Amino acid sequence: MTEHHPTTQTDGHRYDVIVAGGGNAALTAALAAHDAGARVLVLEAASRELRGGNSRFTGAIFRVTHDGLDSLKPILDPSNEQWYPRVAVAPYSTDDYAADWNRTSEGRQDPDLVRITIERSFETVQWMHSKGVKWELTANKLVDPSKVDDGTTITLAPGGALRTLHEGVGLIDDLYAAVEATDIEVWYDSPAHDLIATGSTVHGIRVRRGAEFVDVFGTVILGCGGFESNPEMRLRYLGPGWDLVKVRGTRFNMGQMHTKSIAAGAQPVGHWGGAHAVPIDAAAPPIGDLRLTDKMSRYSYPYALLLNRDGQRFIDEGEDNVFLTYAKTGWAVRAQPGGIAYQIFDQKTAHLLEPRYSTGTPVVADTLGELADKLGVNKRGMLQTVAEYNAAVAPDAEDRADPFTLDGVSAEPLGQPAKSNWARTITEGPFVCYPVMCGITFTYGGIKIDGDARVITQEGQPMTGLYATGEITGGFFFHNYGAGAGLVRGAVFGRIAGTNAAAESRTGGAAAQAPVAERETAGVAS
Repeated sequence: MTEHHPTTQTDGHRYDVIVAGGGNAALTAALAAHDAGARVLVLEAASRELRGGNSRFTGAIFRVTHDGLDSLKPILDPSNEQWYPRVAVAPYSTDDYAADWNRTSEGRQDPDLVRITIERSFETVQWMHSKGVKWELTANKLVDPSKVDDGTTITLAPGGALRTLHEGVGLIDDLYAAVEATDIEVWYDSPAHDLIATGSTVHGIRVRRGAEFVDVFGTVILGCGGFESNPEMRLRYLGPGWDLVKVRGTRFNMGQMHTKSIAAGAQPVGHWGGAHAVPIDAAAPPIGDLRLTDKMSRYSYPYALLLNRDGQRFIDEGEDNVFLTYAKTGWAVRAQPGGIAYQIFDQKTAHLLEPRYSTGTPVVADTLGELADKLGVNKRGMLQTVAEYNAAVAPDAEDRADPFTLDGVSAEPLGQPAKSNWARTITEGPFVCYPVMCGITFTYGGIKIDGDARVITQEGQPMTGLYATGEITGGFFFHNYGAGAGLVRGAVFGRIAGTNAAAESRTGGAAAQAPVAERETAGVAS
């Protein structure tokens, strides 16, 4: 990398805390640093119109511990009262949360970081509520209540029961409203380009602003996302074909500070070959569109058969509740011929499609053979697959089926994956199909932090003047993911990073108050 001549500090370019990023993790860090008395600058790579990172595109579920519906009510927006008679929410304990995380990441997660995330999850959303973030139940997330009998209790997955009002758009609107009510400064169109460092001590950030670089000095918090928007890095780390997948969120998460912080001495950690990847409509745009946010997601596959273009099933569609399987199902879809698959529903389950399916155009046919012809899939393979699956469904499946719980209604067709729950025959036309492809949300590999959100060097020591939170950090997720854990991880460690970075700046640490002679010889990290 080319060495740059540093800009010496000036009052105009000196802050206590500099936060790189403009989404949930970054803004919670900025607000916490401000609470702790710091003068804060936020660097957002996007324009004001496109601000918010991946957070703005999310369904905005926050996976938190709680004691059931009554414990959530104090932070819920009053509009949620309509749902109270219709929903059931079981408690979600720290043990439940830890077990789900351990299962989805196959025991590889950093136990200390995960423990902190879980233990501080609910107090963090309470703190966000105090900042003006509004909350609601996910009662209409995976089901359209207007299509379910009024007497039916909608059982919410306890770990996926809470989200921000108006989802990611509401989350970002509320967080920026909180930021704008303070003297926190926000620079738009200002991506972090590099760290200004002497050895493993960070003094600030070099910012790319149009035709110039601007050096800004202070204690640094990196909250600038993963590398999922960068096709070159996806191909390099995730493997062949990943440069071609659709990106569900922001176009600005290019992984620049992954590369630069590691070059400066930060320790890479976690699952660099892993990512949160889901089934999305095959007609979805190649990169996130704020007019659609996450509305092209297709998560009702537990009630469907998911077939590839050879007419073969390739996963257990009913393995678990969708919030514990959706983030790995995109991987399975991407691995199929042509990177495409087909969710097939019949009239027994078509009413269970979540509301987001209304953004797509299904392929509909009166018979399965006609459907195969319309889709261009292998007709013989598809008809044989469905027939063998139907034959394996229990005779009393319809009597025992319950779409709102893990009903244990299973089928084990010979030569096919089992279907562990919601195994009902596909027999009643018209048949409805949604073609899906893989959409990447965020990447799992990142830089190592400790429980104080300090970035750790390759030698195992904290980097003075550098903190991180959110998708740029690694060690949290491997192979799979529980819905809402990422936003909580970003907010919990954003709050920790902001508080600790502000404290470091007050104590005159090397990053915050580098001697003049040192500042004038400090290069941009190479």
